[in-house]
Amino acid sequence: MTSERRRRFGEYLARLRLATRKSQRQLSEALCLISGTSSVTRNEVSRWERGGRVPDDWLPVLAVALGVSLEELERAAAYARGETLPDGVLSPVETLGYLLPDHGESLGPLVSEQGRRVGRSAAEGLASRAHGLRLADDVVASGDLLGPAFRELRGAVRLYRETSHSEDTGRTLLTGIGELAQIAGWIASDAGQHAEAERAYRLGVSAAREAGDLSLVGNLAGSLAYQHSNTGREDEGVSLARAAREEAGDEAPGTARALYSDRVAWAHTMAGDAQNAMRALGEAHEALTDAEDSTGPIWAYWVSLEELQIMDARVYTELHRPLRAVPLLQEVLDRYDSARTRELALYLSWLVIALADANEPEEAASAARRMLDLTSDFPSARTAERSRVVLTKLEDFRDVPEVRAVLDEHAA
Repeated sequence: MTSERRRRFGEYLARLRLATRKSQRQLSEALCLISGTSSVTRNEVSRWERGGRVPDDWLPVLAVALGVSLEELERAAAYARGETLPDGVLSPVETLGYLLPDHGESLGPLVSEQGRRVGRSAAEGLASRAHGLRLADDVVASGDLLGPAFRELRGAVRLYRETSHSEDTGRTLLTGIGELAQIAGWIASDAGQHAEAERAYRLGVSAAREAGDLSLVGNLAGSLAYQHSNTGREDEGVSLARAAREEAGDEAPGTARALYSDRVAWAHTMAGDAQNAMRALGEAHEALTDAEDSTGPIWAYWVSLEELQIMDARVYTELHRPLRAVPLLQEVLDRYDSARTRELALYLSWLVIALADANEPEEAASAARRMLDLTSDFPSARTAERSRVVLTKLEDFRDVPEVRAVLDEHAA
């Protein structure tokens, strides 16, 4: 994890350098000039940016050369060294800036150029197409949506960059890009294309920030935090999920705040922090209660008490509290929309684990059979991974005939 943090710190330094329009050689020369020595070479700067080492002794000089505060650099360097920083040491903006460097994105910079003029209706159409993709994602396999989603995203970026428009229309276009980036990233993540998903999320954060839509920033950063938490980057998942919630602020709609807190809860769960996970679950429910009499963003259409209960149960399962998890999962799944095949399969997988932990192997086998039958017709990297988790868990009960039958049938 420390090497990954150094790599991210290196990307952060490169981003700061590029913002000053300096090459690596020019930065090394500036550092030598400021320090009065000749001991920093371009190769040394390159080593820092690759994550080979953290330039602890050079932080004061780097702060001057890059035009940033020494305090900010020292905090980022401490994080890169693997130190655990207390809550609040990195501000939400600093955390997002450090974990989401935006240089070198393949989709290009979001700079509007002069061209044909477009109005508000064209801009609003982006949000409509984003919502169409969200609804499709509920029932269509990610592999079938991946291409269309990224074509829409690239088309939206071209529309913004190659047209002229009013300031208000520009903000609407940027919001549409942010929404398309979020659902494209989500689809890519489900398909196991994590690097592509991360690029989309970063692009979306840039667009949403430029549009001034902090609620959407929170959704995008929280989506990436969720991916980090599920792909072995638990510490970054916690930091990013918390920063996403805090930057969006208390003024965000209740459904959005409920979603942010749910992602914080999951991040803490995957990091093994039960106390903070449970606290975040409570905050999610409080936020949803606040949302009952208000209208939330369209991208939070699916956030409901039922979905929060599912997350509660998933957290309880991961924390090995099956007596809490099983009743919740059974209650919700009994009335869950069967058309949402992937989500139904995923949630059944947690029921299998919870039942196994509760020493109910026959019921676990029944739920596993249902889950595995669903996944056979709905390919997804996430459901494939959960299938492996389920089958591994059931191996502990191979002597039970119902379990053995499931394992033999799905051994391949």
